[in-house]
Amino acid sequence: MSIAADHDVAHLAAVARGDEPADVAFLGGQVLAVHTREWLAADVYVVGERVAAVVERVTDAAAGMAMPPARTVVDASGQYVVPGFIDAHVHIESSKLTVDGFASIVVPRGTTTVVAEPHEIGNVLGVDGTTWFMDSAEGAPLSCWFMVPSCVPASEFESAGARIDLAGMEQLLEHPRALGVGELMNFPAIVAGDPDELAKVRARGATHADGHAPGLRGRELDAYAAAGIRSDHESTTVAEALDKRRRGMWVLLREASNAHNLRDLLPLVLEHGPEFCAFCTDDREPDHLLREGHIDHLIRVAIAGGVDAETALVLATLHPALAHGLVEAGYGTLVPGGRADVVLLPDLTTIAPTGVWVGGRQVAADGSLLGEQFRRAPDAVRDTVRVAAPTLATFRADATVEAEHGHVRVIEALDGQLLTNHMVATLPIVDGAYVADPEQGVAKLAVLERHQASGRSGVGFVAGFGLRSGAFASTVAHDAHNLVVVGTDDASMQAAAARLAEIGGGIAVARDGVVVDELALPVAGLMSDRPPIEVADAVDRLHALLRAQGVTVDAPFMMLSFLALSVIPSLKLTDRGYVDVDHFELVPLEPVGAVTS
Repeated sequence: MSIAADHDVAHLAAVARGDEPADVAFLGGQVLAVHTREWLAADVYVVGERVAAVVERVTDAAAGMAMPPARTVVDASGQYVVPGFIDAHVHIESSKLTVDGFASIVVPRGTTTVVAEPHEIGNVLGVDGTTWFMDSAEGAPLSCWFMVPSCVPASEFESAGARIDLAGMEQLLEHPRALGVGELMNFPAIVAGDPDELAKVRARGATHADGHAPGLRGRELDAYAAAGIRSDHESTTVAEALDKRRRGMWVLLREASNAHNLRDLLPLVLEHGPEFCAFCTDDREPDHLLREGHIDHLIRVAIAGGVDAETALVLATLHPALAHGLVEAGYGTLVPGGRADVVLLPDLTTIAPTGVWVGGRQVAADGSLLGEQFRRAPDAVRDTVRVAAPTLATFRADATVEAEHGHVRVIEALDGQLLTNHMVATLPIVDGAYVADPEQGVAKLAVLERHQASGRSGVGFVAGFGLRSGAFASTVAHDAHNLVVVGTDDASMQAAAARLAEIGGGIAVARDGVVVDELALPVAGLMSDRPPIEVADAVDRLHALLRAQGVTVDAPFMMLSFLALSVIPSLKLTDRGYVDVDHFELVPLEPVGAVTS
């Protein structure tokens, strides 16, 4: 990834000297010097994909020098000229869109580069599906780099559709868009020194390895960092983030659809400076991307939280590039020899670009992509849902005691967080089985294996949605992406699950045992290759239905999708049953020694 690899250096230097004309010149703007966090009254001259020169207007005039007219002139007068925004860690699949759809939303908002981790499709379709996904970035108006999946499945407590071992990782690392090793989620194994997990950190062809260590502190964190983990995006408190930063780890400041951590972590920047910090979104729903934003949203949040605009922009440009070793290839800066990924901002409040250039080519203007494309995904990545036909018995939560009530474990889902609490609640027993109790705010939760039609399912309970009637289901369920459904009655749960099996995956809402609306996600049961506005409108409809059924959280589908992830504390549910993540073991529905009545 050398800077000189894709252009004629002699020609670049000639343009920089003023001996030859530039292809594009951005004139009259204020240019952000990211290395010093200052604004320069300067003009930017571009040749091909690269910046040839950043010429300060006062210096140029005083020297009596003038650059020859460029072939194309962009009037940047009164605007701020900044590098393209970079997302340091994102799962594109979580947008429920393919790369084309995702790019059509984020590029007009100033994102020109992402470092993506495609372990969602990896869990469904393995090496082949991951390779297709990386290949699909070719031709998109967005620079996509990839960290290859390291935990497929995330743990042995999940039943994924595929496995990616060390050999598979090293095969993926040969891809020209691959950078390094994706988030190592099995942090207990890394800390314990498991040789198989440690071997992944140093997979052949990797430049570095990303981390995933929620709540990890002290000596365990020392062991994790000592293994060679470079970053973490799971911090929820300043104290936790500071511990990781003190150990030389990059702290990726996350603002996702269901993990709102940025505001809580801003004091880390305000009190200790921005070093070793960068922005990431991790997982964002399509409606949030369309109406709230991507990295532009994080910049606005940071500025509103007291971070100066220059620092917020550095967290969105230079620092993500530094974290992933992309500065050498010219990303994250506007300097001679660097990439001409350029964003024009009319002000430093709205962060609403008037123009976006990727590699010297304009790709967006005034909030719209120039030349949208939505390529159909191939048949090989469609029709992936294999679910044994669900019956009412699939959702039965048998009691081991003969009583009217009994104690069961309940996942307490927390709005705006991926972490959950491990509760015990007293629930009614009807015909020998526990049932949901909407009056207590407790719904039933089930995870159905959806890759091999094994008929295996885990059944438990969840609080936190506010659901008072009906059910909703999804085949987006991190990370194994089995079919997950939450409801107040078994008939509605059965209807929603059966419909998703019929349409090849997606999201469905049911009431009174009947499906009332749905969103098909035919690409691996995770994504749609339809235009984003269609997907977002469907999500809006489904959200409105759920609000009418009592749901109070902002991103219920994203919250639901993480309840099956067995590597985020404290209690989760997979097709194999409850997982106590704190102790990394399966536990029964009924806690030992529970009192019944």
